[in-house]
Amino acid sequence: MVASDEYLPIPQTAKQHEAEQRLYAYADGIAPKLGMSRRRFFQTSAGMAAGFLALNDTFGLLFSVSAAEAAAPEQASERAGALADQFIMDMHTHFLRDDTRLTQFVRLRKWVAAKGWNSQLAEGGQTIEDLKFDNYFKEVFLDSDTKVALISSAPSEIPEDWFLTNRQMADARERVNASAGSKRMMTHAIITPERPGWLDDLDAALELKPDSLKGYTVGDNTHKELARHPWRMDSEETYRGYEKAAAAGIRNICVHKGLWGRTMDERFPILAPYARVGDVAQAAKDWPQLNFIIYHAGYRLDDPGWALAEFERTGRIEWVTDLAQIPEKHGITNVYADLGQIFAQTLIAQPRICAAIMGQLIKGLGADHVCWGTDAVWTGSPQWQIEGLRRLEIPEDMQKAHGFSPLGPANGEVKAAIFGRNNAQLYGLDLAEAEMLQHDRFAVQKQQYIAAGAAPSNRRYGYVRKG
Repeated sequence: MVASDEYLPIPQTAKQHEAEQRLYAYADGIAPKLGMSRRRFFQTSAGMAAGFLALNDTFGLLFSVSAAEAAAPEQASERAGALADQFIMDMHTHFLRDDTRLTQFVRLRKWVAAKGWNSQLAEGGQTIEDLKFDNYFKEVFLDSDTKVALISSAPSEIPEDWFLTNRQMADARERVNASAGSKRMMTHAIITPERPGWLDDLDAALELKPDSLKGYTVGDNTHKELARHPWRMDSEETYRGYEKAAAAGIRNICVHKGLWGRTMDERFPILAPYARVGDVAQAAKDWPQLNFIIYHAGYRLDDPGWALAEFERTGRIEWVTDLAQIPEKHGITNVYADLGQIFAQTLIAQPRICAAIMGQLIKGLGADHVCWGTDAVWTGSPQWQIEGLRRLEIPEDMQKAHGFSPLGPANGEVKAAIFGRNNAQLYGLDLAEAEMLQHDRFAVQKQQYIAAGAAPSNRRYGYVRKG
């Protein structure tokens, strides 16, 4: 399990260690025959295919991948090229402002290295520059098949510690779209209900014409120990903000939920109730003209092995099941799930729970209410997650036991909806307009980048905890 800086990772499990060793064995057997180092092999489409082979060998058949793809870069590249034009709209991405004070993103990695969890972090493998705009642009628009991205942020009780201000997000959108000659970037405006003056701040944010609003119900997610203004989605005070949003033509309210392990309940007992999804249904019922997009699908975030065992024992996934059952229990259709960190975490750490999450969300909310978001660049380039969904299938035993529908092929109806169509509908992007993105200045720049010899890092940012 790989962590960013919102939570500590669990130690590597025996199964994860097995997958790691299988991957190294593949690389050490294939890379020399191709005249490549192990690291260079992992930067190729074939190296990525080897990763999914290793996961299949360890966790069972979940990914559509062949040994030939791993052994032959040209075959893997041909498959990747055939899917490169797929419309992918990632409405959950981040980078840090140039003057960020959040150097714990680097300091914590150095501390992790000193603890012996990941010694490479002490060798300059990751820097704060990796999390700023220039690298964001490369990872998202050059090294992945993402066509449209929404830049997000997170608030803090310390004004200087917002990832980006609302103004900075709006400026980034204007700069990117002007450079592309098309609509390649959208933005949130961050809301902070219960904080003094928050409605005035919302008025100022709405003048920037954001594409949607986003909030963290736990308040300050960056410095949880300082959080003093948690809020509920269904409170009268929050409704005052929804009223302003609706009047300004904003339809989409994005809310960070979940990513809250069991140990967090003890550390932050006052905030813990606000991390759950119990306030979603009433807000959605009271505001049918708005869409409520729950980030990370409300996933509890814990040991994925424990989560899988609980699912197999009870048929439930903490908080994800609650979210998925809202339409049936409350008769509403304006609740959506954005995948965010849960896909990035579970896909690698325990892909069977990833498949179960996808099955529950699609069964409960509908395939047209599950939205693509990767939390990049906290998770590195989105491409490995894109490849993960393209290849992932819900195992047949799980389909039969729980009534889950198959995800289908990489460019099939279900995955095409999740990758782009659902977000396009939510944000009013005409697919004919989206088609024009294949010919804008970014498309030309990417073609030139590939022709010159693309150099994706395939690096997953964050750190792992060894034993």
